[in-house]
Amino acid sequence: MPAASAAAHPSFEILGGARDRFLPALSHLSRPYRPFPLLAANRHVETIFAAFFRSVPDVRLRRECLRTQDGGAVALDWWVSGDARRLPPDSPLLILLPGLTGGSEDAYVRHMLVRARSNGWRVVVFNSRGCGDSPVTTPQFYSASFLGDMREVVSHVTGRYPDANVYAAGWSLGANILVRYLGQESHNCPLSGAVSLCNPFNLVVADEDFRKGFNNIYDKALTKALCKIFKKHALLFEDIGGEFNIPQAANAKSVREFDDGLTRVSFGFMSVDDYYSNSSSSDSIKHVKTPLLCIQAANDPIAPNRGIPREDIKENPNCLLIVTPKGGHLGWVAGEAAPRGAPWTDPLVIDFIQYLERGAVKAPETSTNPGSKEALYHLEV
Repeated sequence: MPAASAAAHPSFEILGGARDRFLPALSHLSRPYRPFPLLAANRHVETIFAAFFRSVPDVRLRRECLRTQDGGAVALDWWVSGDARRLPPDSPLLILLPGLTGGSEDAYVRHMLVRARSNGWRVVVFNSRGCGDSPVTTPQFYSASFLGDMREVVSHVTGRYPDANVYAAGWSLGANILVRYLGQESHNCPLSGAVSLCNPFNLVVADEDFRKGFNNIYDKALTKALCKIFKKHALLFEDIGGEFNIPQAANAKSVREFDDGLTRVSFGFMSVDDYYSNSSSSDSIKHVKTPLLCIQAANDPIAPNRGIPREDIKENPNCLLIVTPKGGHLGWVAGEAAPRGAPWTDPLVIDFIQYLERGAVKAPETSTNPGSKEALYHLEV
């Protein structure tokens, strides 16, 4: 079946203003979506299996800690295995944004690292403050609302490789941040293309579902990870005053509790609902001018199907949405690599970016942020 006819395949929901433009290039869609039989019956089984039993490729990374304008720091992990240092200066560059509490050690991130590098691309993982052992140097972490670090990372990377087209792929919270960035930068975005995977889109809807039934398991696991990061740096928040509730954040039993005690106060929101409502990337889709592929799973327990901004995606000539019937959250245990190999989505991401790269028009040039300093240090990991 040719790729162009994939829209008629019953396995997928495919829509978007860029459907006719991008769909023929996605050869991976010519194959039916076949989830691994033993995992397909339950979205939670697939989600948990992928989180705990997916293989983790062994890769060699070079860590660069980038000091931000406000005195904070983020960690950029660059692929350095093999001939990475000898790539031409105009080789395409891919920035990876992991999900909440995620980093370059996560299986889904590493599989994308390997696949992108095998195609001759430079790859770097953007570890948010405190994630992936990224240093925390100020009493502020990261959030769904904050785009300052994203802007500085993109500015730094594009400034270092001015001849390269730069792309980005984000998962879950990283996808939400990425799409919000695309919307806010709009006509001035220096990225040549982007991919959003498992994006919760509407954080109010996601929060509602997150507190129901079996989803409490994910809530508790993510809260535990957030509290662990926080406690490593709790001294930074001593005597901070204001509306902060540091004991509540340190001992939170839910992500919502953590966000109420710390996150929403750090970023100036009146309440958790105010924070979620004003940090949702569903409101940004209509402003996106950069080619954007959104990949979702219809049965995702953390990024609800009902939260996808379908109408705005349909009307935007730069966006394409693909919804698989199954996949769970960060799962997609299907295809030739199943059950322990790369997610089914990885070849689709490659198809999309390679298509953009073949016909790429250089993204608008942006000056490197004068307030952004070069790397503080490098660390082999």
